[in-house]
Amino acid sequence: MKVLIINGSPRQAGNTTRAVSEMIQTFEADGIETEAVQIGMKDIRGCIACGTCFSKGTCVFDDIVNELAPKFEAADGLVVASPVYYASANATLIACLDRLFFSTRFDKTMKVGASVVVARRGGCSATFDELNKYFTISNMPIASSQYWNCAHGREKGEVEQDREGLQTMRTLARNMAFLMRGIALAREKYGLPHKEEWQPTHFIR
Repeated sequence: MKVLIINGSPRQAGNTTRAVSEMIQTFEADGIETEAVQIGMKDIRGCIACGTCFSKGTCVFDDIVNELAPKFEAADGLVVASPVYYASANATLIACLDRLFFSTRFDKTMKVGASVVVARRGGCSATFDELNKYFTISNMPIASSQYWNCAHGREKGEVEQDREGLQTMRTLARNMAFLMRGIALAREKYGLPHKEEWQPTHFIR
Protein backbone atom coordinates (compact mmCIF):
# COMPACT_ATOMS: atom_id res chain seq x y z
CA MET A 1 0.00 0.00 0.00
CA LYS A 2 1.27 3.45 -0.90
CA VAL A 3 -0.06 6.95 -0.31
CA LEU A 4 0.97 10.05 -2.27
CA ILE A 5 0.70 13.29 -0.30
CA ILE A 6 0.59 16.62 -2.13
CA ASN A 7 1.25 19.49 0.25
CA GLY A 8 0.18 22.85 -1.16
CA SER A 9 1.72 24.99 1.56
CA PRO A 10 4.53 27.38 0.57
CA ARG A 11 5.95 27.31 4.10
CA GLN A 12 8.64 24.80 4.93
CA ALA A 13 7.92 23.02 8.22
CA GLY A 14 4.74 25.06 8.70
CA ASN A 15 1.49 24.00 10.33
CA THR A 16 0.16 22.21 7.23
CA THR A 17 3.36 20.18 7.01
CA ARG A 18 3.12 19.36 10.71
CA ALA A 19 -0.45 18.12 10.30
CA VAL A 20 0.61 15.98 7.35
CA SER A 21 3.58 14.60 9.29
CA GLU A 22 1.16 13.27 11.92
CA MET A 23 -0.47 11.24 9.16
CA ILE A 24 2.87 10.07 7.79
CA GLN A 25 3.97 8.78 11.19
CA THR A 26 0.70 6.92 11.59
CA PHE A 27 0.83 5.46 8.08
CA GLU A 28 4.38 4.24 8.50
CA ALA A 29 3.60 2.67 11.87
CA ASP A 30 0.82 0.79 10.08
CA GLY A 31 3.11 -0.41 7.28
CA ILE A 32 1.84 2.04 4.65
CA GLU A 33 4.48 3.59 2.37
CA THR A 34 4.21 7.35 1.90
CA GLU A 35 5.69 9.96 -0.40
CA ALA A 36 5.12 13.63 0.36
CA VAL A 37 5.68 16.30 -2.29
CA GLN A 38 5.51 19.96 -1.28
CA ILE A 39 4.49 22.18 -4.18
CA GLY A 40 3.58 25.48 -2.55
CA MET A 41 6.68 27.29 -3.81
CA LYS A 42 6.63 25.73 -7.29
CA ASP A 43 5.85 27.76 -10.40
CA ILE A 44 2.63 26.03 -11.52
CA ARG A 45 0.33 27.73 -13.97
CA GLY A 46 -3.32 26.88 -14.42
CA CYS A 47 -4.97 24.80 -17.11
CA ILE A 48 -5.53 26.63 -20.41
CA ALA A 49 -8.01 24.05 -21.79
CA CYS A 50 -5.83 23.42 -24.86
CA GLY A 51 -6.71 19.73 -25.03
CA THR A 52 -3.13 18.65 -25.72
CA CYS A 53 -3.34 16.04 -22.97
CA PHE A 54 -6.02 14.15 -24.91
CA SER A 55 -3.58 13.39 -27.73
CA LYS A 56 -0.25 13.58 -25.90
CA GLY A 57 -1.22 11.84 -22.68
CA THR A 58 0.55 14.45 -20.57
CA CYS A 59 0.01 18.12 -19.83
CA VAL A 60 1.44 20.59 -22.35
CA PHE A 61 3.26 22.33 -19.49
CA ASP A 62 6.07 19.96 -18.53
CA ASP A 63 6.49 20.72 -14.85
CA ILE A 64 5.83 19.11 -11.47
CA VAL A 65 2.33 18.08 -12.61
CA ASN A 66 3.74 15.61 -15.13
CA GLU A 67 6.17 14.38 -12.47
CA LEU A 68 3.30 13.75 -10.06
CA ALA A 69 1.17 11.87 -12.62
CA PRO A 70 3.00 8.49 -12.47
CA LYS A 71 3.27 8.76 -8.68
CA PHE A 72 -0.48 9.28 -8.49
CA GLU A 73 -1.11 6.35 -10.82
CA ALA A 74 1.04 4.04 -8.69
CA ALA A 75 -0.54 5.10 -5.40
CA ASP A 76 -3.45 3.43 -3.63
CA GLY A 77 -4.43 6.69 -1.99
CA LEU A 78 -3.98 10.44 -2.38
CA VAL A 79 -3.85 13.08 0.36
CA VAL A 80 -4.05 16.73 -0.65
CA ALA A 81 -3.24 19.28 2.05
CA SER A 82 -3.56 23.05 2.01
CA PRO A 83 -3.50 26.13 4.18
CA VAL A 84 -6.68 28.20 3.95
CA TYR A 85 -6.57 31.43 1.93
CA TYR A 86 -9.83 33.42 1.80
CA ALA A 87 -11.88 30.28 2.63
CA SER A 88 -10.19 28.47 -0.26
CA ALA A 89 -7.18 26.30 -0.95
CA ASN A 90 -3.80 27.67 -2.00
CA ALA A 91 -4.08 28.75 -5.66
CA THR A 92 -0.89 26.87 -6.55
CA LEU A 93 -2.41 23.64 -5.27
CA ILE A 94 -5.64 24.22 -7.18
CA ALA A 95 -3.71 24.84 -10.42
CA CYS A 96 -1.79 21.64 -9.81
CA LEU A 97 -4.87 19.54 -9.07
CA ASP A 98 -6.86 20.93 -12.01
CA ARG A 99 -4.16 19.89 -14.42
CA LEU A 100 -3.22 16.65 -12.65
CA PHE A 101 -6.74 15.28 -12.61
CA PHE A 102 -7.68 16.51 -16.08
CA SER A 103 -4.52 15.52 -17.95
CA THR A 104 -4.16 12.00 -16.55
CA ARG A 105 -6.04 9.30 -18.43
CA PHE A 106 -5.51 6.39 -16.01
CA ASP A 107 -8.49 5.02 -14.10
CA LYS A 108 -8.72 6.54 -10.63
CA THR A 109 -11.62 4.33 -9.56
CA MET A 110 -11.35 3.25 -5.92
CA LYS A 111 -8.12 5.08 -5.18
CA VAL A 112 -8.82 6.52 -1.73
CA GLY A 113 -8.76 10.29 -1.36
CA ALA A 114 -8.41 12.52 1.68
CA SER A 115 -8.07 16.27 2.04
CA VAL A 116 -6.45 18.12 4.94
CA VAL A 117 -6.84 21.83 5.63
CA VAL A 118 -5.17 24.13 8.13
CA ALA A 119 -6.31 27.62 9.09
CA ARG A 120 -5.79 30.28 11.70
CA ARG A 121 -9.51 30.34 12.39
CA GLY A 122 -12.20 30.07 9.69
CA GLY A 123 -12.66 28.78 6.15
CA CYS A 124 -11.76 25.17 6.83
CA SER A 125 -15.12 23.68 5.86
CA ALA A 126 -15.29 25.53 2.55
CA THR A 127 -11.73 24.52 1.66
CA PHE A 128 -12.36 20.92 2.74
CA ASP A 129 -15.41 20.74 0.46
CA GLU A 130 -13.49 22.33 -2.42
CA LEU A 131 -10.70 19.75 -2.31
CA ASN A 132 -13.04 16.77 -1.93
CA LYS A 133 -14.66 17.56 -5.27
CA TYR A 134 -11.58 16.29 -7.11
CA PHE A 135 -12.20 12.86 -5.60
CA THR A 136 -15.95 12.67 -6.06
CA ILE A 137 -15.75 13.37 -9.81
CA SER A 138 -13.14 10.61 -10.21
CA ASN A 139 -14.84 7.56 -8.65
CA MET A 140 -12.54 7.92 -5.63
CA PRO A 141 -13.97 7.11 -2.18
CA ILE A 142 -13.14 9.65 0.52
CA ALA A 143 -11.58 8.67 3.84
CA SER A 144 -13.23 10.26 6.84
CA SER A 145 -12.11 10.93 10.40
CA GLN A 146 -13.61 11.74 13.78
CA TYR A 147 -14.11 15.37 12.66
CA TRP A 148 -13.65 17.31 9.45
CA ASN A 149 -10.01 16.96 8.43
CA CYS A 150 -8.76 20.27 9.74
CA ALA A 151 -6.26 21.66 12.21
CA HIS A 152 -5.66 25.17 13.47
CA GLY A 153 -2.63 27.39 13.87
CA ARG A 154 -1.21 30.57 12.38
CA GLU A 155 2.39 30.97 13.45
CA LYS A 156 4.81 28.13 12.83
CA GLY A 157 4.31 25.37 15.37
CA GLU A 158 1.00 26.61 16.77
CA VAL A 159 -0.81 23.55 15.42
CA GLU A 160 0.95 21.57 18.17
CA GLN A 161 -1.55 23.11 20.57
CA ASP A 162 -4.49 21.72 18.58
CA ARG A 163 -4.51 18.29 20.16
CA GLU A 164 -7.86 17.41 18.65
CA GLY A 165 -6.69 18.45 15.21
CA LEU A 166 -3.61 16.22 15.39
CA GLN A 167 -5.72 13.37 16.73
CA THR A 168 -8.04 13.88 13.76
CA MET A 169 -5.02 13.46 11.45
CA ARG A 170 -4.02 10.20 13.13
CA THR A 171 -7.56 8.85 12.97
CA LEU A 172 -7.78 9.86 9.32
CA ALA A 173 -4.59 7.98 8.48
CA ARG A 174 -5.80 4.82 10.25
CA ASN A 175 -9.19 4.98 8.55
CA MET A 176 -7.58 5.58 5.18
CA ALA A 177 -5.24 2.60 5.64
CA PHE A 178 -8.20 0.40 6.57
CA LEU A 179 -10.19 1.57 3.57
CA MET A 180 -7.33 1.03 1.13
CA ARG A 181 -6.77 -2.50 2.41
CA GLY A 182 -10.48 -3.29 2.31
CA ILE A 183 -10.73 -2.07 -1.28
CA ALA A 184 -7.67 -4.13 -2.26
CA LEU A 185 -9.31 -7.27 -0.86
CA ALA A 186 -12.62 -6.47 -2.55
CA ARG A 187 -10.88 -5.82 -5.89
CA GLU A 188 -9.12 -9.17 -5.64
CA LYS A 189 -12.39 -11.03 -4.96
CA TYR A 190 -14.93 -9.04 -6.96
CA GLY A 191 -13.00 -6.73 -9.29
CA LEU A 192 -13.86 -3.08 -9.78
CA PRO A 193 -17.47 -1.91 -10.18
CA HIS A 194 -18.92 -2.20 -13.69
CA LYS A 195 -18.66 1.01 -15.69
CA GLU A 196 -21.26 2.09 -18.17
CA GLU A 197 -20.29 3.87 -21.35
CA TRP A 198 -20.06 7.59 -20.60
CA GLN A 199 -23.09 9.57 -21.69
CA PRO A 200 -21.86 13.17 -21.94
CA THR A 201 -24.77 15.61 -21.85
CA HIS A 202 -24.55 19.33 -22.45
CA PHE A 203 -27.32 21.52 -21.15
CA ILE A 204 -27.67 23.43 -24.44
CA ARG A 205 -28.22 20.37 -26.60
